[in-house]
Amino acid sequence: MPALTPDTIRTLTETLSDLTDYLRESLNPVEALALVEPLLDEYTGLPVQLADTLRALARAVQEHPDTPRTAQVDLLITELRTAAWEQTDQHTLHYVLDDLRDLYGSTAASEQGYGRCP
Repeated sequence: MPALTPDTIRTLTETLSDLTDYLRESLNPVEALALVEPLLDEYTGLPVQLADTLRALARAVQEHPDTPRTAQVDLLITELRTAAWEQTDQHTLHYVLDDLRDLYGSTAASEQGYGRCP
């Protein structure tokens, strides 16, 4: 795997921002659902990935030998882990996609070539 840099992560967030702008202009809900589907996948979507990333950051800070062992650092680590749990709770957003697909009819999505979440 290539080394990650702040610039590669920034590129990812810019892509997400581009998606947001595109969805603000798009009036086609079927297309919008297809574009958002991967972001809300219950196993690999953004809420789950962000939660895992926050937990990994908390672990990296906690286990690093140069990290001061203070109440403030413990609080910061706890806040990261709490935020991770809050993100994990958002994994259920994929159910909203299911309901939206039902609203617009699954046949419209399949006719357009857009897939459903597994």
